Amino acid sequence: MSQTLTSKQRAYLMSLASNLDVILNIGKASLTEEIINAVNETFNTRELIKIGVLKNCIDDPRAIAEAIAENTGATVVKVIGKKIILYKRDKDNQQIMLPR
Repeated sequence: MSQTLTSKQRAYLMSLASNLDVILNIGKASLTEEIINAVNETFNTRELIKIGVLKNCIDDPRAIAEAIAENTGATVVKVIGKKIILYKRDKDNQQIMLPR
């Protein structure tokens, strides 16, 4: 149930994400159940996360981003090189107010 972002909202989230550290790296094993669970856990405390895809991962970062988004209900903000930025609004405790 990912939401559609306007270009203004996407740009706003990108500006917020520029200060974020990578909280999870995806390596040789690529996308596993553990990674999906870790991303879900992270969305319990944050609405915006940055994930790194290591050089030894042979899968396309865009495909990985889409798969994570599909499995967690998140929205892919952007994939830049080997960095994935995901957003998932917290229904109970919304921290990020998106511009209209």
